[in-house]
Amino acid sequence: MLAEVLGCFAGRFGRVEPRRAAGQFVTGLLSELEVKTCWQLAEQAGHARPDAMQRLLYRAVWDADAVRDDLRQLIVGRFGAADAVLAVDETGDLKKGIHTVGVQRQYTGTAGRIENSQVGVFLGYAGADGHTLIDRRVYLPASWTDDRDRCQAAGVPDDIEFATKPELAAEMITAALKAGVPAGWVAADEAYGNSATFRAGLREQEIGYVLAVSRSHLVPLDGGKTRIRADRVAADLPASAWQRRSAGAGSKGPRFYDWAWLDDVCTDADPDDGGRHSLLIRKNTTTGELAFYRCWTPRPATLAQIVRVAGIRWSIEESFQAAKSQVGLDQHQVRRWDSWHRFTTLALAALAVLAICAADIADQDHADNGLIKLTVNEIRRLINACIIHPISDLAHRLHWSGWRRRHQARARRAHYTRRLNLELQP
Repeated sequence: MLAEVLGCFAGRFGRVEPRRAAGQFVTGLLSELEVKTCWQLAEQAGHARPDAMQRLLYRAVWDADAVRDDLRQLIVGRFGAADAVLAVDETGDLKKGIHTVGVQRQYTGTAGRIENSQVGVFLGYAGADGHTLIDRRVYLPASWTDDRDRCQAAGVPDDIEFATKPELAAEMITAALKAGVPAGWVAADEAYGNSATFRAGLREQEIGYVLAVSRSHLVPLDGGKTRIRADRVAADLPASAWQRRSAGAGSKGPRFYDWAWLDDVCTDADPDDGGRHSLLIRKNTTTGELAFYRCWTPRPATLAQIVRVAGIRWSIEESFQAAKSQVGLDQHQVRRWDSWHRFTTLALAALAVLAICAADIADQDHADNGLIKLTVNEIRRLINACIIHPISDLAHRLHWSGWRRRHQARARRAHYTRRLNLELQP
């Protein structure tokens, strides 16, 4: 599978050197390296210097978007289904300084608070028997797009303008559908569900959605004549309105919740679009905590279908966890626009290896042998035990130890010199 994933985009490299480096890069991301930057990946690959890996991310000639398209086609060929779900969400990486593309003090769910961070919006694909990430966009705050000199220094193309996170998500969904990705649904959290423009764009493309909204979201009733907070709607529901259903299997068994479905409501926008608007409410059976969803389908749907999509949204959270813990999605040390897209695309390729292997093994292993199915974590361990053989040559390791310390010493001298010069200026 590693060879198949690398082979699907090998033709995007005009020269053998970057093609070979890309294969070593993805293999290194799957390795057991604790930190997966160009230095560590180069040492893992047996290089004497990090130049080839750095050149791959910065100066080499290749199109990261074209590689993404090839990778997406491979994933869809394995997981594709007419009722597949496109899930969108964002994730942040904590950063220092101000020069890394898109970085500023902003809220990130990674830290749960406002931090100096970089945020990326991602598109996940959950199909017949597996899920993974298929697209990515770096979020540029207005503080960046309003400062064209800053953008130019980070390599941001001149035609890139400010776009909200829902707008970036809509771009990725539109691109996927235009590329022929089979999907029947979109799922997202309330940062996207609260956007009327985002919901309208999905209806124009006639794709169903189950989008979380905030408890204070105003629900239009009676054709939009009345607007009531979502939590007030839930408070007025009788006990008979709730049904207990599973949102899918979790690590500890079926995820049961109580659900209330108000069919044919929320019709303030485009009431004649030919689809069915509804409000879905989920209640935690233990804590009583409520969650709310605006739903739309181009044709009649059942509660079971709506609940399934609501549950599948969590697949993108699982993909984020696997991408960060297994293939170093958040470990890049790049500052420029192209470099971020290149590193992230290669990380998605490494993640696809794990996701497809897990699905293939699950399809083949139907025996009740007292073992759980192989997880992406365990598959990566087996890849390292059986395929990736770390270089143990002592001379190679000592060379890299000396190279790192020498480079760090030069960098420290440069920083000290700059700091002293700034202190001596009048």
